[in-house]
Amino acid sequence: MELDENTSFLGKGWKFPPEFSKGPNHAKMSSDEQDIKESLIILLSTRIGERIMNPNYGCNLDDLLFSPLNLTLKTYVADLVKTAILYFEPRIDVTKVDIVPNDDLEGELLIELDYTIRATNSRRNLVYPFYRGEGTDV
Repeated sequence: MELDENTSFLGKGWKFPPEFSKGPNHAKMSSDEQDIKESLIILLSTRIGERIMNPNYGCNLDDLLFSPLNLTLKTYVADLVKTAILYFEPRIDVTKVDIVPNDDLEGELLIELDYTIRATNSRRNLVYPFYRGEGTDV
């Protein structure tokens, strides 16, 4: 849904992953709920210290790449996600974070996130796949 610049009250930013087109407005933009969703994906996939101008931004999930998948790790990952969202995504309130092992042999972990957008009081969810293996055979 394309919204006018004046009606986008939840925010507007570059589309993720970035897309460009020919014409006067080269970068494609996303707004409102889509912008929040893309912002969450960027936050969860960024390492702390990766952004020079904002070195505390990120979640550092990569540090847990080869850790054993047990209750302690699931609790720790859920806390990492909640803390990162608390500090860097003020447009939402986290309702629930579940860590679900999807495929133990392939090393896939699903981070299921339920949240409420503060400005509209609408509930949304996001499933972020975190892979413990490398993605060479994708």
